Amino acid sequence: MTSITTIIEDIAEEMRGVSERGAVADYIPPLACVDPAKFGMAVIEADGQVHTVGDANEAFSIQSVSKIFGFTLALDLLGDDLWQRVRQEPSGSAFNSIVQLESELGIPRNPFINAGAIVVSDVLVSHYGVEGAQQKILDLVRPLVSDKSGITIDRNVALQEKETGFRNAALANYMRNFGNIHNLVPDTLDLYFHQCALTMNCQQLAETGTYLMTGGRNPMTGQAVISPRNARTIMALMMMCGHYDGSGAFAIRVGLPGKSGVGGGILAIAPGIASVAVWSPGLNRHGNSLLGTRALERLVQRTGWSVFNAHHPS
Repeated sequence: MTSITTIIEDIAEEMRGVSERGAVADYIPPLACVDPAKFGMAVIEADGQVHTVGDANEAFSIQSVSKIFGFTLALDLLGDDLWQRVRQEPSGSAFNSIVQLESELGIPRNPFINAGAIVVSDVLVSHYGVEGAQQKILDLVRPLVSDKSGITIDRNVALQEKETGFRNAALANYMRNFGNIHNLVPDTLDLYFHQCALTMNCQQLAETGTYLMTGGRNPMTGQAVISPRNARTIMALMMMCGHYDGSGAFAIRVGLPGKSGVGGGILAIAPGIASVAVWSPGLNRHGNSLLGTRALERLVQRTGWSVFNAHHPS
């Protein structure tokens, strides 16, 4: 059997030869200035083996991939009561769409579109306060990572997100009008922008996903991070909603629960097998990493890790 290291090295070599790389997010300078030639990939297997290639040790802004962590905390706090404020369905609309909120009375379709993640932030602010919730997110991810250096919230990115976040402010105010934002809108948005400004590298991001790979436990310590039921819920929503209005195509092409961010990162989970992170800053028209998606597609073709594979290794 070909080793995972060889497979991802082959994938990286293929990606180097691709001319179409997508367009980097350009709404704030820290994202707009990232070199589109960057490509990194990291795979953490269930037995702890680590495989990296390319720019896997270069830090980047994970943006909406961080919604997984806020959602984890909110689901742990509220359980099924969370579904009174955010639904569990694909949106079929752009990640920052306001259209559905009017017909659906201020209840976002899922926790991974912007409106849903803002509601999740509101839940966390209610329980922990703005700064306390930021710390809770860091406290969730850092124990999962072997080298914690560089895992930080980039305050400059958060500030620039705030200065350009007019549509997110519109979403929050609209939901507040329906009573689905309980705190002051600036406080809820402050947490949301700081969460999206979380920074780490590919290997660290893959390590943060290991609690989902193992069904809710930190594989390094054996400690429970969340319940197995909540881990399944998070991965189910990653599969259905993790790539916005490109989620169906991602499920068909890759067949793994995944969550993307406009910084070019994707975290994908092969349950019981591996946690995978890929970073390539050029985005497709849905706001998902163009080469990252292609690389994950190649990975499952070579490994058979798709959850829809009739001969799935697990």
